[in-house]
Amino acid sequence: MLVLLAAKVRGWKDCLFVVKPDTLLTWHRAGFRLFWRQKSKGKARVPRISAETIGLIQEMTVNNRLWGSKRIQGELLKLGIRVNRRTIQRYLSQARRGLPPSAKTQTWATFIANHGNDIWACDFLQTYDVFFRSIFLFFIIELGSRRIVRVGVTRSPSDAWVAQQMREAIPFGEGPRFLICDNDGKYSVQFEHVVQGTDIRLLHTPVAAPKANAICERLLGSVRRECLDHMVILSQHHLQRLAAEYITFYNQARPHQGLTQRIPVPIDIYERTGQADQTVRGLPVLGGLHYDYRRAA
Repeated sequence: MLVLLAAKVRGWKDCLFVVKPDTLLTWHRAGFRLFWRQKSKGKARVPRISAETIGLIQEMTVNNRLWGSKRIQGELLKLGIRVNRRTIQRYLSQARRGLPPSAKTQTWATFIANHGNDIWACDFLQTYDVFFRSIFLFFIIELGSRRIVRVGVTRSPSDAWVAQQMREAIPFGEGPRFLICDNDGKYSVQFEHVVQGTDIRLLHTPVAAPKANAICERLLGSVRRECLDHMVILSQHHLQRLAAEYITFYNQARPHQGLTQRIPVPIDIYERTGQADQTVRGLPVLGGLHYDYRRAA
């Protein structure tokens, strides 16, 4: 080929300054590898297991980050599906190949689900009455269930008042393991004394870090958007009545995104029987601002 190029192309010798014999040999070896790779490429083999089983293996792999091939094999045997362990390893590797390293361990959602029932959070929400006077609502929420444990209303929040709210939230001394609060001066000596007396560890959030108490902050936003922004507060008693009605709706009827659209404290009357002939009726909440839908008995 080089002799043919020398006969047909002028100035071919100049190319030798760029292309050396080692480069030519490297090109040839690369072409040889491509040739045999294409020649030895086999036909795609049809999997011996069904597509449903493959999808189930991959689903188990993604949902259960701590499981290996042997654990998945046992789970499949429990369902009456026999699959070779090497086959499971192949599809397990494919399912985890695109996951980032952090996704191969438990998620924060899993961590919160396992520890949330032992963690409470509290915070204040300030609003105004018809005469533009300040009124404060004090919320305590359980992180795991998203259940509002207590809400208090006052015009003059103080350390003593917050301490009393904490006593009423745990009347028998059975509280969570941890309580999250910010660095407000109202969480002072008396409040800390009540908390420590019930063997609760108080966790103060870092300065300028609202995400450290994100679930409680989200609750305050929901109260504003779904209740207070649509009301004119006439008095402290009026706000207490509105807050109590909204909290009942929030705990016992309102689906929550953080709970995969479940209700924090479901009661028997909300269970769906699945019968299509039952009539669905809407019960007004807060005078018709929201509706709670149930099946008629």
